[in-house]
Amino acid sequence: MFEISKNEVKERLYFDNPWWEKGYKENKQVSKYPKRSYFESFYDLIIDKDVNRAVILMGPRRVGKTVLVYHAIQELLNKNINGNNILYLSIETPIYTGLSLEKALRLFVEEFSHKRDDEEIYVFYDEIQYLKDWEIHLKSLVDSYPTYKFVATGSAAAALKLKSQESGAGRFTDFILPPLTFSEFIRFINKKELIKKPTDENNFYSTDNIKELNKEFINYLNYGGYPEAVFSEKIQSDSSRYIKSDIIDKVLLRDLPSLYGISDIQELNRLFAVLAYNTGREISYDTLAKSSGISKNTLRKYLEYLEAAFLIKRVYRIDQNAQRLKRVTTFKIYLTNPSMRAALFGNIDTNSDFMGELTETAIYSQWLHSENIDRLFYARWKKGEIDLVYCGGEQFTTQWFVEIKWTDRAFSDNSLLNNCVEFFNNNSEYLTDEEITVTTLSVENKKNYQNITFQFVPSSLYTYTVSTNLLKLKSNPIKPRSEEKP
Repeated sequence: MFEISKNEVKERLYFDNPWWEKGYKENKQVSKYPKRSYFESFYDLIIDKDVNRAVILMGPRRVGKTVLVYHAIQELLNKNINGNNILYLSIETPIYTGLSLEKALRLFVEEFSHKRDDEEIYVFYDEIQYLKDWEIHLKSLVDSYPTYKFVATGSAAAALKLKSQESGAGRFTDFILPPLTFSEFIRFINKKELIKKPTDENNFYSTDNIKELNKEFINYLNYGGYPEAVFSEKIQSDSSRYIKSDIIDKVLLRDLPSLYGISDIQELNRLFAVLAYNTGREISYDTLAKSSGISKNTLRKYLEYLEAAFLIKRVYRIDQNAQRLKRVTTFKIYLTNPSMRAALFGNIDTNSDFMGELTETAIYSQWLHSENIDRLFYARWKKGEIDLVYCGGEQFTTQWFVEIKWTDRAFSDNSLLNNCVEFFNNNSEYLTDEEITVTTLSVENKKNYQNITFQFVPSSLYTYTVSTNLLKLKSNPIKPRSEEKP
């Protein structure tokens, strides 16, 4: 039986690392994509030599992790880092099968006569989760080559393994790249003229053309979470083929079964379809078990796997006094990218019956990069419900909340605000915001009801505001994030 030779591996390494060749300038295929808004904070971690840690870039499939890495490599080259000091290796490449992280590094070191204590050496491992016990091997390299900078990417199970294994403790820095945020989407399609900067202390952006902004918001829900789709009319016209086949199916039919030994792939596929159809809705283990035909114990495992693969996010319930339930039986499931629902069940428009749930999904998805996402809850009690509640502080109390709607009725019908009034009065001593935010279809205004000021803002604008301000908080934290409202 023939084996892959050392020379064949080297040839492939040169192909994957074109900056090793003299006269290399840039990757034209990559340069056509604008940088994600997360590039600067990601690049800062790469060039930070004060802490000896590997950077673990995680996120769903096809959100631009590899492109972000290539942009970082190009920036290193622009800063006069020698191309021979940069190694890029994709674990998925067949010729590298069986090649350990250390052996690949040694080939690179030998090729250019690098020393163990050389400065300005950058090593990128793409899709690292396919290598068994990768965290153990990567930690060993970080310890053995303390002057080298290691960066790894992962799109499935990386988050779960990092949390469940202690191997990388103190040696890894996690960086989550979410699907394309709405503010990035607007920038990518060159429609920033639709947005006006905040003029008040609430930091809410505004617009002179809410109709056009809402039109783009619908486009964002249908295909806008994926950078490639934004620049391809072909993908936009057939998002189900691209998103479902190339993204969802690869995770459900290949990634998760291979990583966790799942034998009943159709069962997992059926469960995800149920979850995607009900994104933004409250479900329980009992109803989910009945509708999917899957036992509760298996359900819990599947939900954990789907979260680890960045396909869904579970949000838990509190009551009208912001108290968490002792026994968790109900929760909401949100797709991490609303475009997945359109790919499975068809595009939506502004009059779709599911716009309310998809608007909630879009707003929650903007939070994926934030370490505070697990402070988000929804409140429900006999008389009402609040869609988004932020709990923080030492006593874990409600600091602010938002009622999300895709309609203007709440502005004219005060009865639709009574649930907000009750929740406000029950939690007023802890709230950091004296106004209640209610999102709408198009109304942008304020009014007073029951001695409480309500701030009405279109959902599309609120989504833009959240994504933009969260990124600012990530880059320039001014207050403790538990006290900051995006």
